[in-house]
Amino acid sequence: MTSELINLENLPTPLGEFGLPFVGETLNFLFDAEFAAKKKRQYGGVFKTQIFGSPSVFMIGAEANQFIFANENKYFDINWPPSTQALLGSMSLAMQTGHTHISRRKLMAQAFQPRALASYTPTIAAITEGYLKRWEQMENFTWYPEIRDYTFDIASTLLLDTPDASQKLLSKYFHTWCAGLFSVPLQLPWTSFGKAMKARNSILKLIGEIVQTRQNSIEQNENFGNDTLSILLNAEDEQGNKLSLDELKDQILVLLFAGHETLTSAIASFCLLLAQHPDVFDRARAEQKTLMQTDPAITPDTLKQMPYLDAVMKEVLRFVPPVGGAFRKAKQDFEFKGYRIPKGWTVVYQITQSHQDETSYSEPDTFNPSRFLEQTTDKQKLFSYVPFGGGMRECLGKEYAKLEMKIFGAMLLRHHRWELLPNQNLSMITVPTPHPRDGLKVSFHRDC
Repeated sequence: MTSELINLENLPTPLGEFGLPFVGETLNFLFDAEFAAKKKRQYGGVFKTQIFGSPSVFMIGAEANQFIFANENKYFDINWPPSTQALLGSMSLAMQTGHTHISRRKLMAQAFQPRALASYTPTIAAITEGYLKRWEQMENFTWYPEIRDYTFDIASTLLLDTPDASQKLLSKYFHTWCAGLFSVPLQLPWTSFGKAMKARNSILKLIGEIVQTRQNSIEQNENFGNDTLSILLNAEDEQGNKLSLDELKDQILVLLFAGHETLTSAIASFCLLLAQHPDVFDRARAEQKTLMQTDPAITPDTLKQMPYLDAVMKEVLRFVPPVGGAFRKAKQDFEFKGYRIPKGWTVVYQITQSHQDETSYSEPDTFNPSRFLEQTTDKQKLFSYVPFGGGMRECLGKEYAKLEMKIFGAMLLRHHRWELLPNQNLSMITVPTPHPRDGLKVSFHRDC
């Protein structure tokens, strides 16, 4: 036996508690937005608990993030709660590991290269313009469900060439599917998970029909467009292999989630935070007005000329990250911060709490986009800012997400104002992604 193994055996597991038998602290984790913050105050940045039926350790902070990202496939395997695994599908990129994950990631990355993103810009801008006009006419409304429709229409148009999908069956199925992603995996007709599994089957059937129609068009040498589906259908790995139909369906489903649910959360947070911080709104608006005088079009070039909007978007993602953390499984015993983490335990890295670390950010509870401008003296530690994760599993579509957020923000700021309506609950529901409890009720109007 090596000294390393002897030392590991002598180390304690992290402080914490496992909670109730079987259930553990799963319900607190799911429904208490302050779960990780409370545990961190009680036990520190490394603590144990039990969630989703597994002994688990939370590892919080820049050093923990770096350790996890640097040791993918050595100490860690991808791991999700059972409900999430079943609903994402075994062939989705989120579930794949090792060489298969690396190969598929390279193949799918072809849909998010700069040239592809540039081709998406006119579509995103056109859909944004349509929704802005719609909201002008509505005047007073609940914004969050509207933003969900907006992001879903963009995602479905770019991924599947299916315009106005928010008003069709695909959207209904998709929202039911999302609601079960983090749930107790009881597949009964009345449970969230049971409804979500039924919705998943319906979604895959619709996606399959769309894919097969597109494949037939390609075989007949018809013009099949520049949307993501076209790129994925033609993408090949190093050996010349393409995605099978079954894998395409799983991959498109997870891309719909990443390009819709998380973006809805981020955009809603942007709208809420700018309404609450008029000084930030005014400065962001002034930047857009200045740019409009020289180049009013929304193009890949003009989008590069918005440093303050960039800083606002970064601060939104720091302040309310759309994904609160991610799950891994320990492949073997390992040591971190003087604790032994046993093989088989679930490991959770915490994005939200990392972004609130006072050693990385001055006044982390303050919404301050200026911290991300070059002239700021606020120095962030490496891996203290991880809204898209990091390492080999960093979000594949992060540039797509930033593109859509920026187009939305620029077009919104140029001609519109909005105020929060009174008597609403703005506290955050965090599952499956953060959003205001009462849906963000606003008065919306065009002012110039």
